[in-house]
Amino acid sequence: MPRYTPPVRDTRFVLDQVLNLDRHANLPGFANATPDTVEAVLEEGGRFVAEVLFPLNQAGDRQGCTRHPDGSVTAPDGFRDAYRQFVESGWGTLSAPEAYGGQGMPHVVSTAFQEYMISANMAFAMYPGLAHGAIAALIAKGSPEQHATYLPKMVTGEWGGTMNLTEPQCGTDLGLIRTRAEPNADGSYAITGTKIFISAGEHDLTENIIHLVLAKTPGAPDSSKGISLFVVPKFLVNADGSLGARNAVTCGSIEHKMGIHGNATCVMNYDGATGWLVGEEMKGLAAMFIMMNAARLGVGLQGLGIAEVAYQNAVAYAGDRRQGRALTGAAEPNEKADTLFVHPDVRRMLMNAKAWTEGLRALCLWGALQVDLEHNAADEGERQLAADLVGLLTPVIKGVGTDQGYLIATDAQQVYGGHGYIAEWGMEQYVRDARIAQIYEGTNGVQAMDLVGRKLAQNGGRAVQAFFRIVAEECAAAKNNARLADLATRLEKALGDLQASTMWFMANGMQNPNNVGAGAYSYMTATGIVAVGLMWLRMVTAADALLQAGEGDEQFLQAKLVTARYFAERVLPETGALRRKIEGGADAIMALPAAMFEAA
Repeated sequence: MPRYTPPVRDTRFVLDQVLNLDRHANLPGFANATPDTVEAVLEEGGRFVAEVLFPLNQAGDRQGCTRHPDGSVTAPDGFRDAYRQFVESGWGTLSAPEAYGGQGMPHVVSTAFQEYMISANMAFAMYPGLAHGAIAALIAKGSPEQHATYLPKMVTGEWGGTMNLTEPQCGTDLGLIRTRAEPNADGSYAITGTKIFISAGEHDLTENIIHLVLAKTPGAPDSSKGISLFVVPKFLVNADGSLGARNAVTCGSIEHKMGIHGNATCVMNYDGATGWLVGEEMKGLAAMFIMMNAARLGVGLQGLGIAEVAYQNAVAYAGDRRQGRALTGAAEPNEKADTLFVHPDVRRMLMNAKAWTEGLRALCLWGALQVDLEHNAADEGERQLAADLVGLLTPVIKGVGTDQGYLIATDAQQVYGGHGYIAEWGMEQYVRDARIAQIYEGTNGVQAMDLVGRKLAQNGGRAVQAFFRIVAEECAAAKNNARLADLATRLEKALGDLQASTMWFMANGMQNPNNVGAGAYSYMTATGIVAVGLMWLRMVTAADALLQAGEGDEQFLQAKLVTARYFAERVLPETGALRRKIEGGADAIMALPAAMFEAA
């Protein structure tokens, strides 16, 4: 049976020593995030997910969700009671605005809790998680009446929320959507169409589900410029806030999926359902990106969450399982065999998982802090920088975070050998669950194209140049410390590879745009390596300072230094190979006619 312990100590290290949350205590929301309060959130939140959600993970995967003849759906046994406890304890309200019943804490604090919830039970975490994107869009684009009608109960978790974007004939290319919105005399719209892959589209955890639906109004351009956004509740809401009639939206079926069986991924049929325009007509794309960016950061966190729990179990198995002898001679002569920890290749997989997981945790929390600073920093320049960094790093956190989450899950499964392939050990579920995160909310190839096709050139390259400057300045400062110099030098070289790749795109992308498309994925990966390398530089800087002062847990801090060394020696050099791939251009990729891909 798998196990899970929320990594509270590591989270606290990042929040306290790397991000220095106390420096932001003067900003809105941060006053609520005192060290004692944050510690309580992490400890109690970790206890909740470990004791309530984690025991439901395997059982929920085996049972899955059930659709009934009337189109209703029930979640796996235990989910409904666990969700009731989740709502009553207020875990979903951590960073929501106080005006709508939230606790108004920084987004970075709720992000830490969300990681724990994903590790414990990713399928369960998706039910409240999907509502967050819908809430963000309604706050930004909804009318005061929509705020009053929907937000209070969505924030508390009494009502759920979804995003309805994808249709059978279109995924990323939303200009192809066919769902129609016909205006009614009372100002509402009749929504008709079919949406697919709708996570938490129908379930029995909440009394109402508020769907945000993309559709086109009569006469709208047959492109993405014609998209509008509508709020379509499962149950209509009366003027006094009570629930009225059932709306004409139903779950046609539950998708048969590879993983996340505990979450209801639905085909949703809208048969003249009553909806209301959110924001301006034919301006739905802007609202959609609010939802998508929130979701993409959350999906990157899913990569981290699955990586962490898979890694923890692989470490435990490697410590228990005895197989063979160390290459240098028996490590424990009195035993019939040594543990898996003596084998360098097992260590390679575990060290890679540790280096990436701890680095990604720091990156996800730093990204979440930028979301807070974008809205709350006192200085306009700081707010602009934070917004630039969020925009630049969102596709990187999503793409690289989920790539590594899947790789770490499969490596953890590999540590188990044959037992990793057997369901009762739990590892194959983590592999299956991790796989979807590379696909939804924009496949990782789409994330790469978003990065190189939109984010690099945006505002004259302001965001990427700011990122380069931050890395270069911190490398230069760290090189003055002999204990940090090797990591700083290697990170500086990786940054040079990334900068050279950027210049190559500028020199070769205009003459052949396929050169950019062909190198986009390698560029995204390289950016992720440099970004995580920056996090490791910051972590070892903090760890070294504590060690020199004789403070903190010495063993924990020394482990940081060794893990950073692994990342410097074994991961940072990969940017050189990625740069050479980018500079290889598109010719070989695009040369073969489509017909020649077919079997002879």
